[in-house]
Amino acid sequence: HGKVAVTYFEWAGASEQRVVVPWRIVDGPESAGSVASEIMAAPIRRAARTSISGALLFGMKLFDESGQRGIRRVIDVSGDGANNSGTLVTIARDEVVSQGITINGLPIMLKRPSYSTMDIELLDKYYEDCVIGGPAAFVIPVKDRDKFVEAIRTKLVLEIASLPPEPRVIR
Repeated sequence: HGKVAVTYFEWAGASEQRVVVPWRIVDGPESAGSVASEIMAAPIRRAARTSISGALLFGMKLFDESGQRGIRRVIDVSGDGANNSGTLVTIARDEVVSQGITINGLPIMLKRPSYSTMDIELLDKYYEDCVIGGPAAFVIPVKDRDKFVEAIRTKLVLEIASLPPEPRVIR
């Protein structure tokens, strides 16, 4: 159809979600550049806790505010830790998926896991098992800072083109 409706929000704890870019139609390079500029202009915010479940439930409600009726609805979750606040992530995931929304994940695995901060070593597997869901859902882990832009681009292309990623061999 040549266009997508997008919104961008940041999240942390169970009740810490903030829309950075309200719903926009992206239908070409100019509108895509405008959305990217708005995201880049937003101040970097740090907050405690990780509530993937809170983000999923917040994102689900945003679709009602979009003013659009798309062919597909997708929530992209990017984060560097496991759910440690709010509702169990699998309960939130199942509720979101039951509404016909696909959840894709981009686990950011750049820091050394620490038990004191409740980090887990195999965050990508956690996302596969507990976070993503819906038709053609996928995970693209980021394990190298230099690969972050490539991972975001790959994720967006797969979502917009609705192509599943290549299967991975797991030993």
